[in-house]
Amino acid sequence: MKNEPLIIEYNFAAPIGKVWKAITDKNQMKQWYFNITEFKPETGFEFQFYGGSEDKQWLHLCKVVEVVPNKKITYTWRYDGYPGISYVTFELSAYGNKTQLKLIHAGLESFPSDTVPELKKENFLEGWTYIIGTALKEFVKAES
Repeated sequence: MKNEPLIIEYNFAAPIGKVWKAITDKNQMKQWYFNITEFKPETGFEFQFYGGSEDKQWLHLCKVVEVVPNKKITYTWRYDGYPGISYVTFELSAYGNKTQLKLIHAGLESFPSDTVPELKKENFLEGWTYIIGTALKEFVKAES
């Protein structure tokens, strides 16, 4: 149970192309996700960004490992100076003019959560719930 990936699903009242652009266009990503300087939805593309709280900023190091346009993107997710590597996958499914997004964050058990409490699975659940369920949802709605 502990090694199961974190999975959250949300439905968006927006076409799949609009949601895909929100999760793969660096200018749109900056408005709801993180301040990512460069991003390309291309296998092998590496990117990084800072994220965290006012108390601590974490350098995220990522590499795109799979892209199926308008359907799926997966990238590695690790932290500079800490062991472990995880994988974030966004899967999109169209239902008429609506989109279901399934976020899968696998490999969280590889992080040293016993010595670094910020890396506990429940913190990722809280973060992704806000990022997808509030920030992205509001951004897609505002872009309508």
